[in-house]
Order: sequence, then structure tokens, then C-alpha cells
Amino acid sequence: MEQLGPSIPELSGDKINFNVYAHNRSGVTLQLKQKNRLIEVPMEQRQPHCFSATVEGLGREPLYRFVLAGEEGAYPDPCSHYQPEGVHGFSQVVDHAAYCWADQTWPGINWPETILYELHIGIFTAAGTFRAAAEKLDYLLELGVNAVELMPVTQTPGRWNWGYDGTSLFSVNHNYGTPHDFKYFVDCCHRKGLAVLLDVVYNHFGPEGNYLSLFGPYFTSKYDTPWGAAVNYDDAGCALARKMVLQNVRYWIEYYHLDGLRLDAVHAIYDHSPRHILQEIAETAQDLSQKLQRKIVIVAETDENNVRVINPIEAGGYGIDAQWMDDFHHTVHTILTGENNGYYQDYGDFKGLEKVFVNYLYTGEYSRFWKKKRGTDGSANPGQQFVVALQTHDQVGNRARGERLAQLVDFPYLKAAAGLLFTAPYIPMLFMGEEYAEENPFLFFTDYIDLKLKEAVSEGRKKEFAGFGWDKIPDPEDDRTFEASRLTPREKWKPHQEQMFRFYRDLIRLRREHPALQRPEKKGLEIEADPQQRLVRIKRRGGGRIVEAYINLGKRNIHLKPLPGRVIFDSETPRYGGRGYDGAPGAAGRLWPGQFLLLEL
Repeated sequence: MEQLGPSIPELSGDKINFNVYAHNRSGVTLQLKQKNRLIEVPMEQRQPHCFSATVEGLGREPLYRFVLAGEEGAYPDPCSHYQPEGVHGFSQVVDHAAYCWADQTWPGINWPETILYELHIGIFTAAGTFRAAAEKLDYLLELGVNAVELMPVTQTPGRWNWGYDGTSLFSVNHNYGTPHDFKYFVDCCHRKGLAVLLDVVYNHFGPEGNYLSLFGPYFTSKYDTPWGAAVNYDDAGCALARKMVLQNVRYWIEYYHLDGLRLDAVHAIYDHSPRHILQEIAETAQDLSQKLQRKIVIVAETDENNVRVINPIEAGGYGIDAQWMDDFHHTVHTILTGENNGYYQDYGDFKGLEKVFVNYLYTGEYSRFWKKKRGTDGSANPGQQFVVALQTHDQVGNRARGERLAQLVDFPYLKAAAGLLFTAPYIPMLFMGEEYAEENPFLFFTDYIDLKLKEAVSEGRKKEFAGFGWDKIPDPEDDRTFEASRLTPREKWKPHQEQMFRFYRDLIRLRREHPALQRPEKKGLEIEADPQQRLVRIKRRGGGRIVEAYINLGKRNIHLKPLPGRVIFDSETPRYGGRGYDGAPGAAGRLWPGQFLLLEL
């Protein structure tokens, strides 16, 4: 692998060569920690802004940091691979060659047939570590998903965090384990047939422990972001930040064998360069795919409904493989819940289901929430370019009380929603706990060390949801907020949760195995949404087979004509907590409220 940048320690036998880029500094001192003593080594400036020093006899993974001329104190490596003492502590050299991989037979991700499972390492298990998550992979195999998408695992302040407040792109959060522990998790996933995608944040850096600006022009004041200073992609000195990000893409994929990256909120990446940084990320991933002889997937999150993100580079796009399609979630959510606050005011039309099964809902129409026209036409883009979900960390965790869908709609409609998800011609994604109707919330939680930041986060949450009453809104900085978000252990599931798990498991198996469903093909799709009866009929074709789904999203029984085919899946069977049926399922032409029925024609 190519050198990852000027500040990555290079190991050679008993020697370690340290390099750091420190813009316009007259000097830099390397500070090493060995037991209880500090060793200081002056660094030599060999190129403009670049300082180097070689040490030996200190082992292969010593602790270190940098003292910058003109600054008080010492600072972690801005490109640190590991921060065992947290965001303010010493960095640690990582001997990546020491880990022995066992995934040599891994063929790579089969993206068109991917079923994603989004999870947060800290609450996926009781221990909240990479090793503990690796022990739970058989559960995911039983469920039937074939890829996991991890929320960010970079170092954040304190004991817990969603991960979007990371301060070093290359670090692995010590709360979850060591870099080798993360490699072990990925290794185990690959050996069990699970692909691994990682959520990365290139639109901003966290506020605490963020020392990048001391080392160079990584930020710009040209733009404002909701989270602070914008990353410098097109201002003076932008080559530094651009190089760091592209090296980071290579780093996670080559050093940790990841199958892809999910790019957080790319609409907040501001870049007016001739070649957008997203295009360069896509090109880097394509180069890696050829080099490694396996598919590398880049998925973008964006709220703009802009096909330029996913269109091929030769067609004027950025070449990203896929994007999250929130219009699908918003349409289904508002129809099920009736909510119309915030951006949900733009949704809720039952006929909108017909459009979001083949396109964005907003393809240039006026948005009341955004107060402008929004979106482009994505009808010609293949289904595999869109990731859709009923729940995500954003859509659950950014609610005032973090309610999951299981707290908002009745049990049958949870199954009906899953029927919509798995018959849609897109890449489906589950959010951890969805598969058994988890009742614990997923809340916004942080654990800042800086007292002013702790207070600011708590006050900000209070103002954001002022109308709800602060006594009812969990404080992100309260330990109980994190603890309340943990998943329920399987041995404590309620009977209806076991039934829901069986429902998801069987429906996922059908999605993966049935020729008419297993690939996200829009071709041959038919959908009809009847707002009077609140009935959805979906027909899918593939492999010479045809299936037709009937989904009752209303509150009354729907009486149909005798069904035209053989029932192959019914949400109302008793094993799924259903209400049963008289004779053969659907024979009398009755569809219960919330029932999902799938036939083969």
C-alpha cells in the first residue's frame, strides 16, 4: 500500500520513522512516552512544512505526540491510527502487519443482492465491543442479512457517541477495542459470508479534540455547516485535506479489508473544484476494485435527490455507486403514522407510493419544507443505486424521544411496512432491532469531556424540542440516555418479538431466493396504490417468474375477488403473530387491516 501521508509512522525492523506535516511551523518535537518517562526528539525539517525523526529500541507500538513551535502543550497525531487514551491523549503506533488475516477466500460483496443491516457497535451487544459483535454474527446469519453497515468507529470524546463527532479519520475508537480487534470483526464477517461497510464523515470533524487546524489549512471559512467549520476542499491549501480524505478511503479498504464506505451527508461537502472530491473518491474506489479484484462500494447520503451524485463520471456525474433514498422512508412513514411535522409535511399522499417505487418523490416539484423546488429525475437510474429503509439511525435517533416504528404503529402494520420494503426494487436496509420490533428507543447520546460542550449539547437539544417539555426529552449527556438505547437481549424478548423475528427471517429468505425479488430491477414492476381502500398492489417479474403482493394499509377488511395465484407468504399466519384465516389463506378474498399477502402467479 502506498504511504498514507506525511504523518504516518513507518516501521522498519526495530526502527520507526515519524513524519508530520506542520504548516509554517519553525520546528516540531516528537514526544514519546515509555512507562512513566517522556522522551523528546527534535524533528528535522527535510521539506517545506514536513518534519521527520527516526527512533529505535522503543518497540513497534510506542505512544507519541507532537510539540509544535509557537504552541503550548503537545498534541496527538492528526492522522493517528489509535488513541488509547482518548481524543486528547497520546497517539499509538499501530503495527498493521502483526495481524494475520484469514479471509483470503472472501469473494467480495455482491451489491445487487445485498441486504444491509445498520448497527452501532456500542449498543449492538451488552459489552459494546468489536469482539462482542463478532460473537453475535451467527444471529445475523440466522436473520439472513448478508452485509453490515457500521455507524462510524473513529475516536470520539468520552465513553460513547453516535460516531459523527470523530476527530481523526484514521483512528479506531478505543471504547470498542483495538485496531486488531476491528480487523478481527471484519475477518469474522468475511469468513461467515457477511460484507462490511463503514460509515465515514468527510463533511466535518467533531469539536472536541480537533487539533487539525494547528497542523495545516484543513478547514475553510468560505462555507458554513451545521456542525462548524467546513472541510477545505476548494480554498487555498485545499490539496492537504483532499489528499487526507482520499488516503483515508484507501486506508479503511486496504488496511481493514472493508467492502465499501457510506459517506455521511455529502450535501454538506462544499467543493467547486474542477473535479469534485466525490468524483475522486469514486475513482479511488474504482482503482481499488481493480487492484484488489473485488467490488468496492461507495454509498452517499444526500437530501438533495440529485442523480449527479450517482450518475457515471462519463455522463457528467460523480460516479458514486448508490445513495440513501429518504423519499421512500418519508413516504411510507407518513402514510403509516400520519405525522406531518417538519419535513414530513411534504409527504403523506398515498398515491406517492407509486412514484417512490420507481423514482424519488421529489423530482423538481416545490417543497413546502424547503420552500423551493427540489430533486431531479431518477427514473432511468437502476434500482441498485438506491438504498431504502423503514428506519435508520437518523430517522429514529433524531426524533425527540427516539421512538422506533414499533412505538408508533400497531403490530400488523410493522409487517406490512416490511412487505413494502422487501418487494421494492431497491437495496433494502434494516436498522438494528427492527427485525424483532425493538421497543427500547434509539436516542441521541454523547459524552463530552469539555464541560462547556456538555452544557451546550444539552441546551441545544432542549431548544430543538422546546415544545415537547424538557422533562420528557432525554438529555444526550445523561448516562441513562445511552443505557436506555441498548438492544434488548434475545432471552428477554417478548412473544410478539419472536414472532416478528420469524417474519423478517422468512421474508428475507424469500427476498434472497425468489428470482422475481432477489435483484433490484425496476423493469417489469407494476404498482397500484388505491387511496380509497388504502390497498397497495405490487407485481414483480424476474427469472421467468412473477409474484404479486397485496398490502392493506387501511383500518378495514378489504374484500377481493378470488386471488389469481398461489399464496407463498402471508403476514397473518399464526407463526408471525397473525390472526389466522378461514381455509386457504386469502381464499375468501379477505385482506385483514395491515395484512401483507404475496402470491406467485
